[in-house]
Amino acid sequence: MSATVVLWSDYVSPYAFVAKAWAYELEAEYDLSLEWRPYTLDIASFQGSVAERDAHHWRRVRYAYMDARRYANKQGLTLMGPKKIFYARPVNAGMLYAQKHGVFRAYNDRAFDRFWRRELDPESPEAVAAVLIEAGAPPGFEDYLAGEGGTEHDRLRLEAETTGVFGVPTFAFDGELFWGGDRIGLLRERLDEKGVKRR
Repeated sequence: MSATVVLWSDYVSPYAFVAKAWAYELEAEYDLSLEWRPYTLDIASFQGSVAERDAHHWRRVRYAYMDARRYANKQGLTLMGPKKIFYARPVNAGMLYAQKHGVFRAYNDRAFDRFWRRELDPESPEAVAAVLIEAGAPPGFEDYLAGEGGTEHDRLRLEAETTGVFGVPTFAFDGELFWGGDRIGLLRERLDEKGVKRR
């Protein structure tokens, strides 16, 4: 049998960044459709603003980047910690625009790579539009973000939370959530149990 797996992702998450290659491998390995959807993290709401963080929070943040960087290094990726906390609605809505115009993979790779090299402002519609055009999408992203794209992004964010998503990357299959790239092994087990064919 074939299957559909939904992957909730955010371009400013280091763990989503390093899980990208694993997600591609999963899709190549199984007879499944991997549906990428944006889930924009409101980081300040659950980790506090920079000014509000105590020493404990900063130890956790430093560890998270150290941990993600280990995975990035194994893949030959550059992962430079961001200089501020971003609310990445524009770059994540760019995912939807890229899908609409058939250039998702080219955009996905560029958006992740540029952000983690500190070469892309994920809050800038103009900067995101430039990456989309480079990936092969037509002009018009800013209008899309201001209209149907922004509305769809927000609808999907609510849908994610309604189904239990709280962080990224989160894989959803057959009513079950798998949070974190390190849960892909468990997802593979479930795909095998459900009889999803390997390619």
